[in-house]
Amino acid sequence: MVVEILSAVAVAGGAWLATSLRVVKQYERGLVFRFGRVRPAIREPGLALLVPIADRLQKVNMQIITMPIPAQDGITRDNVTVRVDAVVYFKVIDPVLAAVNVQDYRSAVGQVAQTSLRSIIGKSDLDDLLSNRERLNEGLELMIDSPALDWGIHIDRVEIKDVALPESMKRSMSRQAEAERERRARVISADGELQASYKLSQAAATMADTPAALQLRLLETVVQVSAEKNSTLVLPFPVELLRFLDANTPKRETPAKEPEVSEGNGQVAPAPREGS
Repeated sequence: MVVEILSAVAVAGGAWLATSLRVVKQYERGLVFRFGRVRPAIREPGLALLVPIADRLQKVNMQIITMPIPAQDGITRDNVTVRVDAVVYFKVIDPVLAAVNVQDYRSAVGQVAQTSLRSIIGKSDLDDLLSNRERLNEGLELMIDSPALDWGIHIDRVEIKDVALPESMKRSMSRQAEAERERRARVISADGELQASYKLSQAAATMADTPAALQLRLLETVVQVSAEKNSTLVLPFPVELLRFLDANTPKRETPAKEPEVSEGNGQVAPAPREGS
């Protein structure tokens, strides 16, 4: 009889322990609801002892949660239709607020992130979405973090993943980029011509002071052209050299014409030669 009583007590004690003990994992925190009211003490990782029937344990995950934001269609401030998606990283910092103040904090954060992303699209230009994403990420993080603080949620970071543009806009941007590159190429070429003209003017002034330098430059040009093994050699001849030769060449004297003798019949006869 005593053995049966002890066995019954042991079974009852085991059942009580089974219903009273809970295991809280390292990345979780436990909230105890006693008759529906949350206890202020948060159960840390390990074994948690509960009062049977009166207590109910709710576990809250404290890990960082990665939530992708579905792509949102919107019109930018400069009237361009875009499709933008993002990702938000957040975690629970207050398990009581996350369990009591909001029914499903994951869904709540997701809806706030979608509306905030559409708002950011409408307030930004296309150039900001493509090149100034860091500032937009900070603004989006602040917009999501403001209501999330009342839910015991901390927004770790928000990143815009991709910006999808219409095909017509892509072609327009491609033409704009091509025109910009062409403009830069022309400006660089003109700048090079300007710098080259300065150098050529300095070289011309130096060669004007020393005429032998022009001859040396001519010979160097001939050597460079002949190194290509061309069958045709174009040799520039300086005009100054022609003028020098023309000035120093003795001019040839032309003989005077002999006078003609007119005859009586009105015909003009040539003058008699010497010795005839």
